[in-house]
Amino acid sequence: MVTTLRPKSGPTRRYHFPEFHDAVLPSGIRLVTAPVKKLPLATVLVIVDAGSVNEPRGKEGIASLTAAGLLEGTSQLDGADLAEKFEQLGTSLESGADWDSAFVKITTLSDKLEEATRLLGEVISSPVFPEREIERLKAERLAEILQLETEPRGLADEKFSEFLYSPESRYSRPDEGSTESVSALSREDVDQFYRSNYRSGATTVIVAGDVTPERARAMVLGAFQKWPAGSAQKPELTATARTNSRRVHIVHKPEASQSELRVGHVGLPRRHPDFFPTMVMNAVLGGLFGSRINLNLREVHGYTYGASSYYDWRRGAGPFVVSTAVESEVTSPALTEILLEIDRIRSEKISDEELSLARDYLEGVFPIRYETTAAIAAALAIQVIHDLPADYYDTYRKNIRNVSTEAVLEAATTHLHPPQLQTVIVGDAKMIQGSLTDPKFGDLIVHNA
Repeated sequence: MVTTLRPKSGPTRRYHFPEFHDAVLPSGIRLVTAPVKKLPLATVLVIVDAGSVNEPRGKEGIASLTAAGLLEGTSQLDGADLAEKFEQLGTSLESGADWDSAFVKITTLSDKLEEATRLLGEVISSPVFPEREIERLKAERLAEILQLETEPRGLADEKFSEFLYSPESRYSRPDEGSTESVSALSREDVDQFYRSNYRSGATTVIVAGDVTPERARAMVLGAFQKWPAGSAQKPELTATARTNSRRVHIVHKPEASQSELRVGHVGLPRRHPDFFPTMVMNAVLGGLFGSRINLNLREVHGYTYGASSYYDWRRGAGPFVVSTAVESEVTSPALTEILLEIDRIRSEKISDEELSLARDYLEGVFPIRYETTAAIAAALAIQVIHDLPADYYDTYRKNIRNVSTEAVLEAATTHLHPPQLQTVIVGDAKMIQGSLTDPKFGDLIVHNA
């Protein structure tokens, strides 16, 4: 038998995130400019504090619907004309919303930048939200929900959030809304959400690429001069758990041959001071292909093709999740192994080899993530949204290297909470329920899909 040793890594190359300039314009808009001269391209990314957490109760899905509706026409151009104008400039317009913010983005040749940005300013400053198009977007979302509810993977993700967070938390409901909430939304709701949240004091414009700070400033001042002044209301964010006792929720899918498993608890907000040791800890636990959970369930026991764990980093405390799919008959053994791995990483220090593997990976992939103007703009958006330090990207690899085995153990014992673990299984309850009655799994509850 031939034993192949993992090659030793060479010295870490120096890396500097592109220098950027941060300013607040007289209108209250924050402008972040990152000159990158590699290619004659530039990305303009507008982010607004108008994410799902800003939605009124009962209007879930309005943030995504509003962001999508921006592309459907302005007071000067309808949606088709708008798309054609951007196409003529060699670009296309993207928009969307997540938990914390909404965005609109273009990437274009630098000699088309002023014209494309003027058009972008018109899109975001004077949308008309045609009722016909809003109804079409609603229908598309409702079709997505219907598909999601028939697909075990998406259903497991949605139900996990529902059973994890208290009903008062916005995180307990789908970020793009449910069938009930989306069906009830109107064109007037979209217009009201836009007027309440899309304001200069809640807006950051990021320009990355072949552009100078002076050019970006003049360009944005001209394109966004009609932007309404003021700030959006800061919502009171609740991220409390529905329960602090361990539970197993089976979502019954008759005759399902597999079980979709989600195991976890309420995690940490992105700005938590233990971010780096927690990220390295999770890489060892389930964040890499060679992680403990994946090697256990896939390589040792052959229960699955893949298993992973992750923290969903948000402004509020997003979830910590272990995710996998297994054959129905091994649901209970697979869950047992997941719980054992969580207990194990809390009870003893990881090996130096495991630490080296995790740190080398996190350090190694870091620079190649930011090779395009769009990726640089997205990185700066993360920095803005989560109010990260100005030197965050330049010190990232140093912070990863400084994580020790002791720090990983402390992160595991402090931020993994076995008694609070919630398990959601989408599968055939008749096949798996009997094997999940062991008290170590927690109280068992069965739901209809």
